Amino acid sequence: MSLQFDIQTLITQMATTLSHTLSQADITEPALIGVRTGGVWIAEKLSQLLTIPAPLGELNIAFYRDDFSRIGIHPTVAPSMLPFDVTDRDLVLVDDILYTGRTVRAAMNEIFDYGRPRSIHLVVLFDRGGRELPITAQVVGAHLNLQPGEHAKLTGPSPMHLEICRQRPVASAA
Repeated sequence: MSLQFDIQTLITQMATTLSHTLSQADITEPALIGVRTGGVWIAEKLSQLLTIPAPLGELNIAFYRDDFSRIGIHPTVAPSMLPFDVTDRDLVLVDDILYTGRTVRAAMNEIFDYGRPRSIHLVVLFDRGGRELPITAQVVGAHLNLQPGEHAKLTGPSPMHLEICRQRPVASAA
């Protein structure tokens, strides 16, 4: 199942909101960091729309997750790439879907291993609610209202689409 969103329009609107948010905070030289994989796709588009000259950072937070035992580890774990110093820098952390907040917490843990940024603004394409941690995005493309057992996934990168999948029930041993 897929919900119909014009993702390019959402990202354009997010760029406008982010520009205003950064201006209000007097941030003139932000650095964008995308969480692999969907966050990187979105961060690339935002960087182009906002003409941010700093190189784009990419985080692979697999080793920073606190739920390895539940989700397992992805078989192709690539290293993170932060081609700039994060210390005393204003960062924009970009992810595709904000759900429990655990991915964002893991991303911030990794960022702090590189240094202490001045600020971090969170930007997400979709907020699906269901927070387990007190994490809030400053810029959100759209809010999702999913039914129990439904999961959202961004596919792409070109074009990007949102897919909604139902979780299969776990078979019980009799």
